[in-house]
Amino acid sequence: MQDHEHENQSETAGSITLLGGVAMGTGVMIGAGIFALTGQIAELAGPLFPLSFIAGALVTSLAAYSYIKMSNKWPSSGGIAMILQKAYGPGVIAASASLLMALSMVINESLVARTFATYALRPFGLESSGWLVSLAALALIIFAYLVNAAGNKSVSGFSLIMSAIKIGGIALFAVAAIWASGFSSGAFSQSVSLTNAEALLASVAFSILAFKGFTTITNSGGEIVDPHKNVGRTIMISIAVCIVIYLLVAVAVGSSLSISEIVEARDYSLAAAARPALGELGFYFTVAIAIAATTSGVIASVFAVSRMLAMLTDMKMIPHSHFGMSGGIRSHMLVYTVVIAGTLAVLFDLSRIASLGAFFYLVMDMLVHWGVLRHLRKEVGARATILLTALAADGVVLAAFTAAKLRSDPAVVAYAAIGIVAVFVGEWIYLSRNSEAPASPEDDGSGEKR
Repeated sequence: MQDHEHENQSETAGSITLLGGVAMGTGVMIGAGIFALTGQIAELAGPLFPLSFIAGALVTSLAAYSYIKMSNKWPSSGGIAMILQKAYGPGVIAASASLLMALSMVINESLVARTFATYALRPFGLESSGWLVSLAALALIIFAYLVNAAGNKSVSGFSLIMSAIKIGGIALFAVAAIWASGFSSGAFSQSVSLTNAEALLASVAFSILAFKGFTTITNSGGEIVDPHKNVGRTIMISIAVCIVIYLLVAVAVGSSLSISEIVEARDYSLAAAARPALGELGFYFTVAIAIAATTSGVIASVFAVSRMLAMLTDMKMIPHSHFGMSGGIRSHMLVYTVVIAGTLAVLFDLSRIASLGAFFYLVMDMLVHWGVLRHLRKEVGARATILLTALAADGVVLAAFTAAKLRSDPAVVAYAAIGIVAVFVGEWIYLSRNSEAPASPEDDGSGEKR
């Protein structure tokens, strides 16, 4: 088998329906946004934490504008790499920003896998056992590899079933918890201080991370049915579904637990909220839904990031070695993805994994908006005011998040800075030594490269 991603393009084009794309997008978003990040958002934002999800949805909707405009014109598997390459040309900026996106997606897999492990072990009181959490997270990542290795239709079909289960289950939990607890108890009975405005703004970085799963759709654009129309529709439907679910759950958790209780149980806040509101049955129901949600989230994320890495390799933006493995680039990148995600899941805790992901994603997102604004705005028919607003929103949130983390955990800011610098320096060294310049694939309108 030859090692070029475009050779498989015609086989995979049109393999994902509109509904399947929405299932994958919501699969990634809901897996991270609700079960992994609710507690951390509440820790920063206090009683106003539901507003953080609204702000995150607004910023994400602005951000999605660039991706939709680009994907409508040039739908492609590995779409973000394509966007950056078209905006900046083959070089260090496009390659580095694309790699930051891929790394933030791998980080997301680790984040959701550890959340799966925490919820799965909670009924046995073992969620504080570090090695068991790491082992369970690693097991989920291996399972995600097996599903992805079975092919696109397996991923799409599995994601669709799991998304239907978890969206219905989460909505049922939220409505029942709100009905049982009302709106005047828990976190919403606590006083609100306007001095927390900066922390609320900083929390939006986590909320944006909770919505970034829409990039799963962008990165699979060439494989969606009628991509010129359906990529944009799939992204906006996914964001709309998620904001409704997020707000329902935020209100349910906030009405059942105080902020201190949410923070104490931040890695399993939904399960903690279910017990006082709905009793033991509600607790176990929530754990089951969390397991379904995080499982589908990891599977969808592995699918997207492995294809993005394949695109980067095909465009000669990153080095590649098969290490004696058979098969093509996609199968190799699937292995690399799960190895990196598994390593991160074993070594790091949820808070730092989420913070690193937020830093990497926001920097990459700002580079996308700037590139479209400066170089592609007229070609794709994008409005400068929307692009500038998206860029400014990302910048404000990144600044607030950095300031908050410098006070609470300066080490993670250093890790993020070192990681970003290492990516740019590493890409500069690789590209300067690589005699073959990065490819510049053109799209013929069907999502296939010529």
